[in-house]
Amino acid sequence: MDFTAELKRHVARVERGLDQFVPRADTRPSRLHTAMRYSLEAGGKRLRPVLLVATAELFGTRDDSPLAAGKADALAAAVALECVHTYSLIHDDLPCMDNDDLRRGRPTAHKQFDEATALLAGDALLTHAFALLGENYPDPLAATLVRELANAAGSRHLIGGQMEDLLAEKKSDATPDELEFIHLNKTAAMIEAALVMGGLIGQANEDAITTLRRAGRHLGLAFQIVDDILDATSDTATLGKTAGKDLKAGKTTFVKLHGLDASRRFAQTNTQSAAEALRTLPGDASFLTWLGTSLGSRPK
Repeated sequence: MDFTAELKRHVARVERGLDQFVPRADTRPSRLHTAMRYSLEAGGKRLRPVLLVATAELFGTRDDSPLAAGKADALAAAVALECVHTYSLIHDDLPCMDNDDLRRGRPTAHKQFDEATALLAGDALLTHAFALLGENYPDPLAATLVRELANAAGSRHLIGGQMEDLLAEKKSDATPDELEFIHLNKTAAMIEAALVMGGLIGQANEDAITTLRRAGRHLGLAFQIVDDILDATSDTATLGKTAGKDLKAGKTTFVKLHGLDASRRFAQTNTQSAAEALRTLPGDASFLTWLGTSLGSRPK
């Protein structure tokens, strides 16, 4: 398999889905929908939606799968997931949070528009995500997908991780357990949800869902540790966002607590654990394994 070509295929499909499932920029009120699309269309790796559609495709090759029978499609769920992810980035960048001016190589939403528009664009993307799930999937699958995404994005995971991240700023006595809570919930929970939602759409069994959860947690943790490393070692042009902002803000990161060498080892260990879990899935999971390994071993 040409993994790079496969990745491009999935990304192109996700991009088409974003255009298909998100209101046009000229939909009234146009300023709001323009801001929503501005942040969504800024690019990025599309990691989460690609993981979702690739996982659904892996399990959807069975003859009894609703995907194979043309009774379901993973694209709407992938767009919903990316809407939630993008909402979280818009809000993270606001002056009351990280106060950042650059995201994905272009001005953040509140810089391009204004704070109120950015806040509402984030709110709209979040609520639109759940409308997509309700409108595009039959029950009980729709309810299961809504529950999975809401749990990952809620107060005990994504938002809770962001709260703990804010509390940990300039905290001199932050512990490794506190840092792991932040990373597992602010980042890993949504990556876990991507794999699990793909599995649910493909009707994976309980054992496979458990494996996907384990792989997602390890992959998400590795991904965030590498982000911590890159923040400390890379430059703004390469990252597409402000380099060194975590250090400047006094944030608790793996690099701050453990140093570069230990952080690299943590990232490698979690990447390997994710890959080992993915290899146990039924069918040909080589693309998922390759993608997870490549993301956890980005230049750092």
